[in-house]
This record gives sequence, structure tokens and C-alpha cells, in this order.
Amino acid sequence: MDYWQLSGKRFVVMGVANRKSVAYMIGKSLEANGALVEYVVRSQKRKDEVSKLFPNAPIWICDVEDQQQIDSLAVDLANNSQAIQGFVHSIAFADYSDGMKAFHETTRKQFLQAIDISCFSLVAVSNAIKGLLTQDASVVTIGISTTKMASESYGFMAPVKAALDSSLAFLSKSFSRFSKIRFNAVGAGLLKTSASAGIPGYVDAYLFAEKAIPRGSGVTTQEVADTVVFLLSPRSSGITSQTIVVDAGMSTNYFDQAIISKVSGQ
Repeated sequence: MDYWQLSGKRFVVMGVANRKSVAYMIGKSLEANGALVEYVVRSQKRKDEVSKLFPNAPIWICDVEDQQQIDSLAVDLANNSQAIQGFVHSIAFADYSDGMKAFHETTRKQFLQAIDISCFSLVAVSNAIKGLLTQDASVVTIGISTTKMASESYGFMAPVKAALDSSLAFLSKSFSRFSKIRFNAVGAGLLKTSASAGIPGYVDAYLFAEKAIPRGSGVTTQEVADTVVFLLSPRSSGITSQTIVVDAGMSTNYFDQAIISKVSGQ
């Protein structure tokens, strides 16, 4: 029984890096439900790596900082006559090469590059492939569980993700002029991914999250992927312009007695 109604439908997943990435889990879950999945990566090196994970799937190259490559991606995807039922945007980048600094010390170059790759790319790619999407397609991006808490371990990325969240409503509105395409996000809690491991201080924040989560264990990439698959499916047709938080209840349990006792020394 095809409960999710995904079998035989075409999806494009952007952002697979390795087996630990959310995009990888999304792709595997879609394929397990009979979907036809194509992948988009940023370089030939990454394509060579991802081809080992998905040896039978089409893999396209697109550096989203280059508009010409985005346009070329649309042409490549158009060579397949089957319309695209869903698009997953699972990419983000912030330059922390100089270490983690106070937010007010963020450079213009750092911030604008992060906005370009992590937020504007959703707008640019969606616009480029709009003619390839079905009338009721679903577009899903990966956000974070909260953009209003000043987590020092996340640097200047939270304001960038806030812009990504806001863009959902505007994309849904502008696309509604010619379609019923939905735009949503999954606001993931702290995850064990290769990308997050490279953020200074992130591991300590993740260990705290495990203590703050009521069940005592962190959110998994599979849990995030499962929510994305739901949003891609027709079963979520009534949801648009939303960010669904997947944090295992962390935000409801910051004042857990065990944490308070540890801090107060009681």
C-alpha cells in the first residue's frame, strides 16, 4: 500500500554530502517509498562521492553561487519529461574559518555569502525550475528549531535561517499566482552531521541538548527526514508556509530539574 502516495513520482534532492547528512536520509526514505529521486551537488568531487551512495540515480552539479549553473541545472532537469513532484533544499554554508566571533563582528562578506547560499538559493532554484514542477508540487527546505534564541554556538547562521523561514510565505504567495505549489521547512533541532561538527562549540551545545530533551537523546537525521517526506507527500496538502519544528521537545524542557540542580550544585 502506497500510503504516502510517492511511488513513481519524481523528486529532486539538493545537498547530499555523505551518509550523515539529512539530504541523504531524505533520499533513501523517498526511494524506499518507490519515488524516483535525482540529486544535486555542488562540485564534481562531491558528485563522485555521492555516486557511490546512489549509483543508479541521476546526479547533477550546481554551485548555487553561480546563476549560470542554476540555469543549466534547470535545462538538465528538463531533459526528463516527467514533471517534478517535489524539491528538497538542504544546503547551508557559513564561513567560520576565522573561528567563532561575537555576532557584531560578523563581516559583510561572511553574512552575504551565508544569505546567498543558505537562503537566496531556495528562491533562485525554485524560480529556475518552476516550469518543471507539477501544479501541486511540494518544496521543502531545512531550517532550525529556533531563530530567536541567541545560541553562540551557531554564530550568525540563525538570522540567515530566519530569512529562510520568512521566504516561505513569500514564495508560497507568489507561486500561488500560477500554481498550488507549497513551500515549507523542517526546523531541525541539533543534529550529528559532518557539517555541524565543523561549527566551533557545536558539540558542547549538542551534549546540552541531549540533557534538555525529555527523552534524553538527541534528534536523529532520520526523524528529520521522515518529517520532510511527510511534507513532500500529498498527505500534507493542507500545510504551507510553515516551519515544522522537530526538536524532540527540547524547547519545552530547558528548566529540567536535573539541569538546574547541576548548575546550582544542589
